[in-house]
Amino acid sequence: MPASEQLPLSDLVAAFLDRTLPKAAWTHHAHLRTGLWHVLRFGEADALDRLRVAIAGYNESVGGQNTDTAGYHETVTRFYVRVIAAFVARCDRSRPVEELAEELLAEAGDKELPLRYYSKERLFSVAARRGWVEPDLRPLP
Repeated sequence: MPASEQLPLSDLVAAFLDRTLPKAAWTHHAHLRTGLWHVLRFGEADALDRLRVAIAGYNESVGGQNTDTAGYHETVTRFYVRVIAAFVARCDRSRPVEELAEELLAEAGDKELPLRYYSKERLFSVAARRGWVEPDLRPLP
């Protein structure tokens, strides 16, 4: 199990936000767990705004760059925030957050999930990295 999945969610988010999370721990599942924490606390729109800034800043803090070919990806981030918000809208928010995170990962943890909605060409385009693009394979649920 990756280190980020062993951390309690609050510790993961704190390390991400203060940029002390090791780069190797910033896995796909860590992204989803962090997104869940943000959506639960701030709602979809505010979570997205906060995550845009935090992910780009975190990338730079671990030596990455946010360019046309690497780093922050607007469409992927917005896609997952929408997926997480839909999950939160139908889940029992009185359950422990770690249980919710496990359920979210079981439901949406597949890294290939966006490719059910987007062709590779569209999803990995500069336009999709820099801004929102609508899916071209099927509409979002």
